[in-house]
Amino acid sequence: MPTHCIPYRETGYFSSLIEDYLEEKGALKSLYNRFPTLENFAKQMEEKGNSYPKEQRKILVEALQNQYTNLTVSEATQNHISILKEQNTFTITTGHQLNLFTGPLYFLYKIISTINLCKELKQKYPKNNFVPIYWMATEDHDFEEINYFNFNEKKVVWNRKSSGAVGELTTEGLKEVGAIFSESLGHSPNAIYLKSLFEKAYIYHNNLADATRYLANELFGKDGLVILDANKKELKQFFIPFVKKELEEQSSSLTIEETNKKIASIPNTKYKLQVNPREINLFYLRNNTRERIIKREDTYFINHSTLTFSSEEIQNEAEKHPERFSPNVMLRPLYQEVILPNLCYIGGGGEIAYWLQLKSFFEEVKITFPILLLRNSAILISKKQFEKIKKLKLSIKDFFLPTFELETKVTKQISEINIDFSPQKMYLQQQFKDLYQLAKQTDPSFIGAVAAQEKKQLNGLDALEKRLLKAQKRKISSHLNRVLTLQEELFPNRSLQERIENFSKWYLEYGEELIPMLFSNLKPMEQKFKIIVL
Repeated sequence: MPTHCIPYRETGYFSSLIEDYLEEKGALKSLYNRFPTLENFAKQMEEKGNSYPKEQRKILVEALQNQYTNLTVSEATQNHISILKEQNTFTITTGHQLNLFTGPLYFLYKIISTINLCKELKQKYPKNNFVPIYWMATEDHDFEEINYFNFNEKKVVWNRKSSGAVGELTTEGLKEVGAIFSESLGHSPNAIYLKSLFEKAYIYHNNLADATRYLANELFGKDGLVILDANKKELKQFFIPFVKKELEEQSSSLTIEETNKKIASIPNTKYKLQVNPREINLFYLRNNTRERIIKREDTYFINHSTLTFSSEEIQNEAEKHPERFSPNVMLRPLYQEVILPNLCYIGGGGEIAYWLQLKSFFEEVKITFPILLLRNSAILISKKQFEKIKKLKLSIKDFFLPTFELETKVTKQISEINIDFSPQKMYLQQQFKDLYQLAKQTDPSFIGAVAAQEKKQLNGLDALEKRLLKAQKRKISSHLNRVLTLQEELFPNRSLQERIENFSKWYLEYGEELIPMLFSNLKPMEQKFKIIVL
């Protein structure tokens, strides 16, 4: 199975912030604790081990065991849950929304990156234990982001009304969705497995959190993945001091805004801020609603409701009912690091970007900031597609180009005439150099006229070159169509495949071989974009 790598910067699909982070640019070093190298995990373990309360381990283990009560638990996962009691055990965490049937391919890449890193760390530090955690985003309320997945260029959509935390949603209506999906699969053994997997996840479970836990456990339980739903009172009790501080002082927004200004002022960069803090970065979660908490003078309002609290009342509410307070995107990372003995967060480019906005806030509240690792990214290419690329005499890297640039490159490559007018332009510019000298010696006022004529003639050559290129594209249109059709297959909707396609398309063809192939190819510490020919 051929595997190729290219630097993230050369893909054209990652932000300059992430590219500079991966290259350890000096201007960003204050935004993270330690860069992700195997050697740096030694100090990270020491720091986290000294700051993580021993008494939390027992409650964390009990909470996880309760969540696995109705699941078939693999020996590897059960062992991972049990050893979390031990002081030499740490977690590596990734998080993801509860996308229908896993959503896009990168759901798998995140989890595989996490499990593979745990294996690498165990080899490097055999006296320690490393547990891969999938943090289910059960408290999110953006249903429109998770209620579909793509299969064979069509959306499989779960249409229903939604409010509150998505993890609490009933699976009502998913039987009908499963029936529609099944019609598209056919009757092969792999199709039968996919039908069964969907049915057992979404029809045999009453809410989306339980369904997603079952699905992830079926795919990765044998590899020791531990799946966590943190929307539980017994876990949120450890977050009470931070909730009360946020309500009283609103210090997170002030600190993060200072970091945002710092990022914006870095010379010669135009980094895009991923998220901006609110005054209070908490939601109130109750009765199938999740609404912002807003403070006006000394009163706290729950958005879109008549519910209000005085300062004393809301502090008491946080003390007695921590489960009713839900961190937003700015505080969720803090909640994660408070309740887990975590060393590293593995996420996509957007996630790593907003984590980089948070380090100063972590320092303020005295919680160890984790190592940040960009998850593996990859494109899967079938052997048939790989053969097409070779016949077209192109490289896989060529298909990362914007469509116009790819068309132009192919046209110039196979055209029988030279479409590049660079030699003519150089010759013309040399002629005008002589005219400039002549103008200086005779009439300096003539220089402007010479410059105007030079620009006019260079523009004329540009126009001729574009017309010639356009004509040649028409002449080889059938060849270009083959190239662009292949590019659309590899980059659907001109996006990375991993952000669009669902794993079911590939499982239908490769079955049980798919996930082991991904495990063998996705190496989290390599930090390059993977091209995997299956």
